[in-house]
Amino acid sequence: MLRIGTTSWGEKTLIESGRFYPPTAKTSPQRLAFYSSCFPVTELDTTYYGIPRVRTVEGWAHHTSSSFVFDVKAFRLFTRHRTPLAALPPDCRKAVPAERDVYYDDVPASVRSELWSAFRAALEPLRRTGKLGVVLLQFAPWFVFGPESIEHLETCVSELEGYRVAVEMRNKSWFPEHRRAETLALERALGVSHVVVDEPQGFASSVPQVWAVTNPDASVVRLHGRNRAMWHGRRAASASERFDYLYPPDELRSFVGPVRRLADEADEVHVLFNNCHLDYAQRNARALHQLMDEAQPRPRADLAP
Repeated sequence: MLRIGTTSWGEKTLIESGRFYPPTAKTSPQRLAFYSSCFPVTELDTTYYGIPRVRTVEGWAHHTSSSFVFDVKAFRLFTRHRTPLAALPPDCRKAVPAERDVYYDDVPASVRSELWSAFRAALEPLRRTGKLGVVLLQFAPWFVFGPESIEHLETCVSELEGYRVAVEMRNKSWFPEHRRAETLALERALGVSHVVVDEPQGFASSVPQVWAVTNPDASVVRLHGRNRAMWHGRRAASASERFDYLYPPDELRSFVGPVRRLADEADEVHVLFNNCHLDYAQRNARALHQLMDEAQPRPRADLAP
């Protein structure tokens, strides 16, 4: 099963461009319903910024087609990102002895346990309806290879036991040539899906393309674009500027063979375009789907004609 989609259906410049949604899709539920009629998968980025209410997640499940799935990005605190106190549920916020942004280790163990429980509860409407793809652990750029990081990764995987977990590293220390085999072996031992990335190179946060399947249940590819000038966060005024990149046909063709090889080893492959600026991700997703069809038809979740 090959699913090709994008990491957002509600990005501001996509909506304002008027290039993808019909005029009748005026609300977020209407846009999600239309998106799911065009693509078989998307990524929930909202869950990174805060743990949503179960009722909200039930709405997402309700407004999508029966075969649609969501890949869910883990809450930012879990992946070692700086987290505003306001992002924590009110009850948890009161129990944190801090006045400003916090990191995972700043939060008492009892509160961390409560947050993990709340996150798993938020996933339940998707799992219950068969619409949960993978839970994405996209770690912070400063999450470097080493014993402490490996221990934290193991903790995250343990907290998500029973879910399909995908891991995206954002520090080059995990994938230099001399360590790639070790990192992939770790992912296999933990039973997580390695996330293949395409992104600008030359930064500490740059990870090379490593086309490998570490869990035969699912493989994930996330394509961030190649806007090198804006890749460093401080240079971009917005996320949209950072991902302002439209893959040309020759670059899209370069993905066809590797994606097919992933599909030969994994039961399900998710290819998600994260170049979320205007309608670039949607255009590229459609184009790659067509290229995959031309190369060799295979069982997949179809895009609508």
